[in-house]
Amino acid sequence: MPANSTPPATKKKGRRARFVVIVLVLALVGGVGYGAYWGVSTVRASLPQTTGTINLPGLDGQVEVKRDSYGVPQIYANTDRDLFRAQGYVQAQDRFWEMDVRRHMTSGRLSEMFGKEQVETDEFLRTLGWRQVAQEEYDDKLDDETKKNLQSYADGVNDYLKGRDGKDISVEYAALNFVNDYKPAKWTPVDSVAWLKAMAWDLRSNMQDEIDRSLLTSRMDEKQIKDLYPSYPYSRNQPIVTEGAVDPLAEEFDPKAEPGDATGDGTGTGTGTGTGTGTGTGTGIGTGTGTDPGGAGAVDGLESQLDALSSTLDEIPALLGPSGSGIGSNSWVVSGQYTTTGKPLLANDPHLAPQLPSVWYQMGLHCRSSTKDCQYDVAGYTFAGMPGVIIGHNEDIAWGMTNLGADVTDLYLEKVSGDTYQYGNEQKKFKTRQETIKVAGGKSQTITVRSTERGPVVSDRDGQLRTVGDKAPVTNAAPDRGDGYAVSLQWTALEPGKSMDAVFALNKAKNFPEFRKAAQNFEVPSQNLIYADTKGTIGYQAPGRIPIRAEGDGSLPAPGWDPKYRWEGYIPFDELPYEENPKRGYIVTANQAVIDKDDYPYPMTEDWGYGARSQRINDLIKSKIKDGGKISTDDMRTMQTDNRSEIATLLMPYLLKIDVSDPSIREAQKLLEGWDYSQEPDSAAAAYFNAVWRNVLKLSFGNKLPKEMRVEGECLNVRPADSTGPADDLEELVRECGRRSADSAQPDGGDRWFEITRKILKDEDNEWWQAPKTRLQGPAKTRDELLLRALTDARWELTAELGKDVSTWSWGRLHQLNLENQTLGTEGPGIVKTLLNRGPWNLGGGEAAVNATGWNAAGGYEVMWVPSMRMVVNVGDWDKSRWINLTGASGHAYSPNYTDQTEKWAKGELLDWPFSSRAVEENTGDTLTLAP
Repeated sequence: MPANSTPPATKKKGRRARFVVIVLVLALVGGVGYGAYWGVSTVRASLPQTTGTINLPGLDGQVEVKRDSYGVPQIYANTDRDLFRAQGYVQAQDRFWEMDVRRHMTSGRLSEMFGKEQVETDEFLRTLGWRQVAQEEYDDKLDDETKKNLQSYADGVNDYLKGRDGKDISVEYAALNFVNDYKPAKWTPVDSVAWLKAMAWDLRSNMQDEIDRSLLTSRMDEKQIKDLYPSYPYSRNQPIVTEGAVDPLAEEFDPKAEPGDATGDGTGTGTGTGTGTGTGTGTGIGTGTGTDPGGAGAVDGLESQLDALSSTLDEIPALLGPSGSGIGSNSWVVSGQYTTTGKPLLANDPHLAPQLPSVWYQMGLHCRSSTKDCQYDVAGYTFAGMPGVIIGHNEDIAWGMTNLGADVTDLYLEKVSGDTYQYGNEQKKFKTRQETIKVAGGKSQTITVRSTERGPVVSDRDGQLRTVGDKAPVTNAAPDRGDGYAVSLQWTALEPGKSMDAVFALNKAKNFPEFRKAAQNFEVPSQNLIYADTKGTIGYQAPGRIPIRAEGDGSLPAPGWDPKYRWEGYIPFDELPYEENPKRGYIVTANQAVIDKDDYPYPMTEDWGYGARSQRINDLIKSKIKDGGKISTDDMRTMQTDNRSEIATLLMPYLLKIDVSDPSIREAQKLLEGWDYSQEPDSAAAAYFNAVWRNVLKLSFGNKLPKEMRVEGECLNVRPADSTGPADDLEELVRECGRRSADSAQPDGGDRWFEITRKILKDEDNEWWQAPKTRLQGPAKTRDELLLRALTDARWELTAELGKDVSTWSWGRLHQLNLENQTLGTEGPGIVKTLLNRGPWNLGGGEAAVNATGWNAAGGYEVMWVPSMRMVVNVGDWDKSRWINLTGASGHAYSPNYTDQTEKWAKGELLDWPFSSRAVEENTGDTLTLAP
């Protein structure tokens, strides 16, 4: 979502989650005389009925839908069947356009709605085969009760669709009908199951890191690449689990064991590096820096292939957010011994892409009485298109989620010969299937999908990826290159599983053992699950299908021809880390490492978040409870909105010591004196510091990265790829332009870059501080010379952006949130955007702050991911819980509930969250009766 403050040089191109509509025809809507009348009347015509009675013949009995002033529904029924049927009906009332677009995305059928511009995206999504896997899950894996609930939900959606034209459902259909005679099809249970695949895709962990490490070999040696991927700072940033270990005899994780007392030997866990560097005895991938690097320039071919794959991944609609350090969440739970309520308090705020409507949908699902036919009394956040509640609480327990970040994907190089690929000494035939893509207004297209035993050949979906090229970074022991290598993907989500079963089981769990049993089926995406109950128990469980590699650590593409690099299975659930009532009295998960790798026999990933947010939360809790202090519900809310910049605490002492002679630069530097590191929207110091940080990153790291990792359209004079240091003469520089979208370019400024910078700050002559001279400035050869250049560049950048007078600067003017409808609001004429989009809002917070209003330092300052909702659960006294959504309950642009929560969200406020029937009744504004 382009922010008004984004400099022209960093405007986004090829932005994620952009569904292209035929602009020429839509422009007619804005140009004809009745355009405004069409817009308002059509939008209002699709607003749903929320009072009175609607007859639904399939119901067993009457269902009440009670909405508060924010449009949040609480549903009351006598059977599970009626409850989920009503849930489907109500979500379709509010969000069917969103649901319909999602199911077309997950099934690779966007072209049916939006035309030929989406064919390439559909081809890639068909190659991944999400819909096919979802169908297999529904047919073969899910429990009968889960299937019944999914069918009831689908029946409710179809009850709403029956007899309605597109224009009666949403204004977007009315606009789409100008270019495409599209009619929504019936909803199916598999449409709901497939959404979990999209969720897993956006939370797939380190695939981009795997690509980036390979791309770096074109410009950097092994030591430099290692510098850019430092090890996790376990001694400084506390992992989630600090108590317990795997008992090798019992073959289970014991949360009471002391780390080191009961760890296994890691047999068969894939602890080898498997990179193929060194003496050339392996058959894996080389980095071009070892004794047998595979020849000079060996990375050229794979570089272009991985660049193309990265570009392809960049164009896949990301419904949850950009991949990288921003994807994650905060959650923590505090035991009643440290709270003012005497019962646990639990907080959660997932960090996802800002969307309109929000990705989350708030609701309550209540059985009027608990019977064998009606088992649910639960409220929280779910996704439009999915039954049940994903995050929330029932009458006994509360739970939250953050992204665990385990490495669940591997890319493989495949040696291809005709219709076969090499595996060991065999030539195996590809599995193939035909996929026909229907195109609105065009001719259908058929593709052939090839798969190995590991997974689909993703390189088939891009012209540059059809061959790996003449040279690939492999050892001399690898098979001869021939026409090159293809690239295949192994990913846990492409195996049918039971995650949908887990959703319903979590909703019904009454205690920690039942919670853990439910979590066992939450296979993908792998999430950190935190827990609290009315008996006072707090807990944590790491679930998920996490592979065990026979060889290799998953940090680089693996040699597909070598059977040693196979997956040997998955970490057994009983051996996954968990905690129950830890001695410290609280649990924090914010995408940091799960457990110290020295205390756990199974490698989970090499690419954790680096713990800046999590440690700040830990420190806030510890400071509050020291000397007998107690934490209140409002304290939890205040922690969620903590704006402190952790990188500023590290970098500021060095910036303030720089001797600045230019009066204009010194004027800006003075802003930092006395600053408390808080990134408030009105802070001039926060604006200047973040601009300085962005320029430090650009000068020390960004300008040295390969073009495939830099922002698309940003052209720089850089040293040649085979150079090892800064060019001393401008004539030695070459012109290169970046190729990556602004939300995934590097350096993104996340906490990995905090750690990189931390390690070199005291080494003022480190090579990373070197930067070539420009037409206006001389070369930087030391830390302080580079910091002075960053202070200077930031001053003139903000002068151009915010004006010469530093007293008028503010972080919020740079750091803006714009909410755009994810389809017609991103492309099309002004009238459609005006109807559908909202903003801007000037925000505080920032990258890796607890209030994680994320921005990508390589691309600009605009807000790219946000706390997509916030909740603080008051366990046991449920009606005193608090929550907020990013936008509102409704997906209808002229509904009063379209963005009615956003202003309060931006200010860090929370709304009352009624749960009991009495509290719900007191807060009810509209009541709709669904009658059989």
